[in-house]
Amino acid sequence: MIYKKILIIIVCLTFIRVNVANGGKVEVWLTTGDQTALLEKQPKAIKFDAEINDLPTIEVDDAQSFQTVDGFGYTLTGGSAFVINGLSKEKKAKMLKELFGSGKNSIGVSYLRISIGASDLNFAPFTYDDLPTGEKDLELKKFSLANDLKDLIPLLKEIVRINPKLKILGSPWSAPVWMKDHDSFRGGHLKPEFYEVYARYFVRYIKEMSRYGISIDAVTPQNEPLHDGNNPSMLMTASEQSDFIKNHLGKAFLAAKIKTKIIIYDHNCDKPEYPIEILNDSEAKKFIDGSAFHLYSGDIGCLGKVKEAHPDKNVYFTEQYTSSKGTFAGDLSWHIKNVIIGSMRNWSKNALEWNLASDAEFKPHTAGGCNVCKGALTIDKNNFTRNVSYFVIAHAAKFVPPGSIRIESNISGNINNVAFKTPARKIILIAQNDGKVAAAFNLKFKNKSAAATLPAGSVGTFVWK
Repeated sequence: MIYKKILIIIVCLTFIRVNVANGGKVEVWLTTGDQTALLEKQPKAIKFDAEINDLPTIEVDDAQSFQTVDGFGYTLTGGSAFVINGLSKEKKAKMLKELFGSGKNSIGVSYLRISIGASDLNFAPFTYDDLPTGEKDLELKKFSLANDLKDLIPLLKEIVRINPKLKILGSPWSAPVWMKDHDSFRGGHLKPEFYEVYARYFVRYIKEMSRYGISIDAVTPQNEPLHDGNNPSMLMTASEQSDFIKNHLGKAFLAAKIKTKIIIYDHNCDKPEYPIEILNDSEAKKFIDGSAFHLYSGDIGCLGKVKEAHPDKNVYFTEQYTSSKGTFAGDLSWHIKNVIIGSMRNWSKNALEWNLASDAEFKPHTAGGCNVCKGALTIDKNNFTRNVSYFVIAHAAKFVPPGSIRIESNISGNINNVAFKTPARKIILIAQNDGKVAAAFNLKFKNKSAAATLPAGSVGTFVWK
């Protein structure tokens, strides 16, 4: 009889409301690789009354807890801000409420990364203190946020009004060119003689942003410090970053009473030795909150290795892009498995996809910047389309608010998963079927089980209390 029930479930591809012994219920929200369901709340109920069977079992245990979650979101690039601001006032307001609001029609984005100066997804590279060749500004008298006052800062102010608790991480793609060892936005190193003034540049940035009501929760000293091919970009070795933090940036923050966190590395998962080297320096370590990672190379388990080496420091996942050449099904599966489930199971406090929005031609970008980076939203005139990374983040952000705690759940069969307990004491399980066929499994909690299924390549978020 139980196998007949399971077959019916697989055929119907429904799995949503589970009534537990205490009278609660589980809601399940589904996205499939073929896009027949897109963050769709499923209509039918399955009770925690399954008979004993030999299906794989995912057991959720809220007695075992791990890291506290800071949030889920995207990078709001200058280009993203530009295309979003091209919408009508009414359309933009509706879209921002959907992204950052807390209502039933919102996805609850709670964390944004922004560039300090330009990223490669601006029209052109810039910093906040650009000078003619040969000039210097040691007192930062020409420091100005002017390049971000047209699009980025006004949009951030609108977003913060919707979600005042939004966390914002700032990352520079390059120091001002006059501080570098060659006259170019692309590549090169920060000259040691300018470490002190560059530390004051960060302080000035944080204070200037606060004047506009924008609180910077954390900064990284350099985006992708081992990649000098982007425009803009800058190289910064582990020893250079350690020196900059312990002798300049950390002390500058202390002197200015800046509470903004310092997060190191902000690059790929193939070099755990980079953040570990910095954290092994006790003088640098005392100023550092944790390490940030991308996954364009390496393995997501890198976060766990760094956490194991320095368990008193946090880890963060701060960037992964989806390409214009990718497929919805392939990107949904890979990003849920790695960016959401993988990062969280390896102690990350956040999970961020790359750019929030682009136009239909994947613009704007700098000359030599990413020309295939697909935004979570495509903005086309006064319309917007939700792309795959919108749903990747939505499956977590909508249900796992800041302050949630990751709890124990086992991996069984082809069902990758991660579980949380929210501040409202709801239990959340994000599960992904990594197989080629629909997968039946047991969901077990408090010694009660329910027979469930997920279509091949799909993701489901399960919510109960």
